[in-house]
Formats: sequence, C-alpha cells, structure tokens
Amino acid sequence: MESTELKHWIAFNRVSGVGRARIALIEGHFGSLERAWQASTAELIEAGLDRRTARTVTKSIATINPDDELARVQAASVRALTWHDEDYPARLKEIYDKPPVLNVRGSLLAEDERAVAVVGTRRPTAYGRQAAYQITHDLARSGVTIVSGLARGIDAIAHRAALEAGQRTIAVMGSGLDVIYPREHAALVNQIVENGAVMSEHPLGAKPSAQNFPRRNRIISGLTMGTVVIEAPEGSGALLTSRHALEQDREVFAVPGSIFSPGSKGVNELIRDSGAKLVLDAEDVLAELNLSATTHQLELAAFFPEDEAEAAVLKFVTFDPVHIDDITRNSALAVSTVSSALTMMELKGLVKQVGGMNYMRLRETRGEYQVV
Repeated sequence: MESTELKHWIAFNRVSGVGRARIALIEGHFGSLERAWQASTAELIEAGLDRRTARTVTKSIATINPDDELARVQAASVRALTWHDEDYPARLKEIYDKPPVLNVRGSLLAEDERAVAVVGTRRPTAYGRQAAYQITHDLARSGVTIVSGLARGIDAIAHRAALEAGQRTIAVMGSGLDVIYPREHAALVNQIVENGAVMSEHPLGAKPSAQNFPRRNRIISGLTMGTVVIEAPEGSGALLTSRHALEQDREVFAVPGSIFSPGSKGVNELIRDSGAKLVLDAEDVLAELNLSATTHQLELAAFFPEDEAEAAVLKFVTFDPVHIDDITRNSALAVSTVSSALTMMELKGLVKQVGGMNYMRLRETRGEYQVV
C-alpha cells in the first residue's frame, strides 16, 4: 500500500472505537481512508456511523497528524500491514474479526503458514513447564512456527523452546510494540524479532490493559493451524484462545493434567466437554494437522543415550528435578563422568538443567539403551 493511504490507516487505528466493522463501513462508503479522513461529522453519519462515533472520529482528525503517525512507525522499525497487503498473514485474513492494521517487528515468512499456537497458565507447575518445553521444542524442530502471547508462564516457555530449537516464533502483544509487557521480557522480545516477529493490532504507545488481552487471543489462534493448551485453570485466557480457535474452525489440542490440580481443571474439561484432541507429544499434533517432516525433523538417533555411561546416568534422571549429587551417588559413577554425560544428553534434548544443578528428563527414549 502506498504511504499516502497507509498513513491514514495508521491514523484511523489510533481512533478509539473504530475497529473492523467501522473501518469496513468507512472504506466502503468513501472508497479510501484518505478521503474519509477529510470527512465532516455529517458525512461520517451519512456513511453509517452513529453520531457518537462520528464525533469521536472528527475530534481525532483534528488532533492526529497522519504524517507524524507514519514517521513514528518508521522510526520504531515497525511495519504496518493492512488487510489489503500481500504480506498480511493469509490465515489471519480468513477470520471474521481480523484486525484492520497489524503492526509488526521482525519478519513474516511463507513458512509461518505452518504455525501452531501454544498457550497456558501464567503459573505452571513443574509438569506444565516440562510438557510445554518438550512439545514446543519438538514442534519447532519439525519446522513449525510457534505462536504465543509473550505472557509469563507457558507463553514464555513456548517462545524460548522454539528459540532454543533454532526455529521461528511469533509473539502477539496486548499493547503497542514499544510498550513491552511484562517488562522482564524485553530481552526475549529482541530474540524473537531476530528469529520471527512480534506483532500487535494496537498503535505505538498503547498501554497493556485488561480488555486488550482477550481480544489479542483471537489473533494468536487466527494465525495458526491449531492451538495447544497446556495447564489452564477455569476462566483462563488460554481457554478463551481455544474457543476462538473453535470458532475459526481451527484444531484445538489439550495436554491432560492431574485431576487434583486446579491449574489443570480447565484443560481437562476442555478435553471432556469441547472435543479438544488429547495430545501426549508433538507427534500427535503433527499427525492430526497432516504436517509432513521438513529438514528440521527431529533426529531420532538423538533420542537414545550414546553409550553405557549416558544410559547409566539416564536411569536416575526422572521427570521431576534431581540433583547431580543424587545422580552421582545412585549411579556409582565418578562426578566427572556424570557431569559429562549430562552435558551431552542436554545438548541432545534428553535432559535439561532446571537450576541449582538439578536435572530432569525431557522425554522417554525410543527404547531404553541396554547396558551389556
């Protein structure tokens, strides 16, 4: 889109109360948002806007400078895409409530059509953290772009797992792209920009607010082929994302949790009541979505311990954190041998250090190594 028209889309995106339906109405009547920007209150009412909204628009026209808005976006290294742009995500164009303007930092590639959302609670258990990391990491290494909402908990784990797999991830924000929330994810945002994209329907400077996040969730699901929900209590935003996915005719997957855990009540009910597909690993998701392997397909050999030392150590690494001292004592191996084996298995994705020299297993091996 030419900058003359684009700057008016960016300007209209700053007008309170003007979203998809009203933008479509205005554009349909005036033929372009540039012409609509010159309209009077009476002309906007004639176009179909209610009197209150028409007045809001004309007041905004008097205070917002489209040239300044375009310059502000460009200075922030942000690309504003309208739903008319070829680079606007194709899957997102298909949803009913698509955002008229999508602000993007980073890159959007054709391969991002192979995208899956991973969402869940902001307060995951050790089980939830492990499940999110393992499933996301394996999806990413299979050539799937991971989409999530940059929130604490499962969202952040999903983004980091994709990055650690050396693959792409997209974060959808509930604020302007220059207002990072939560603040501690500023470094994560920079990593995502280098290996994917961060995006928002909100203009620069928009603060995070309670009403922004439920609406953000429709974009998360809208960008993807399906949504994986991991640990979600009743009323969780992750469950709202799954409802958006169902409304958008996208697949919904759920990782079952303990029946005794309040944090898993919502996700378990999602399986029981909404027909979400129960998944135990990334392969379940890939098979359901008919996603073929890519050059990033998981190397199955990496699922095996390399030698007798790794096999002996792995026997004492469980799916709950275990300290290296306990592993050394139980395996009766030298601490140097245990440390070396753990390092190699962490590189292969069999185990992960979770802090304080504690290790946990990331996945079952494809057949346990037999020590002779």
